[in-house]
Amino acid sequence: MPNQDELTFLVNANDVKPDCGTRVDLPDHPPLAVFRLGDEIFVTDDTCTHGAASLSEGDICDGQVECPFHSGAFDIRTGEATALPCIKPLRVYPITIENGRVYARLDADGSDAGQAACAQIPSAAR
Repeated sequence: MPNQDELTFLVNANDVKPDCGTRVDLPDHPPLAVFRLGDEIFVTDDTCTHGAASLSEGDICDGQVECPFHSGAFDIRTGEATALPCIKPLRVYPITIENGRVYARLDADGSDAGQAACAQIPSAAR
């Protein structure tokens, strides 16, 4: 697990509703989307790789988020593009949940794109 200095607070886990996305805007970083699938949280870039759409505003079905502009889709767990016109994967970020707060490691080198990065919401924070 990365040390605390490498982690950035994003949102309280309770503020991310099941099967929904929440947009997080941070200074000096592109917008992020925090998704909750069941009791797991995932963090990806919020901007669609095909166009300037906010994926946190997209519909979620079967672990995929549909772009609200062109109906392309991405696997939330891996960032993989799953429906055209999207072909480039989303960047996913390693995360941890501590005391009901979601933190991400934003300085990851990008080699984690296409790999799962999630954390289970502790039962006390549900």
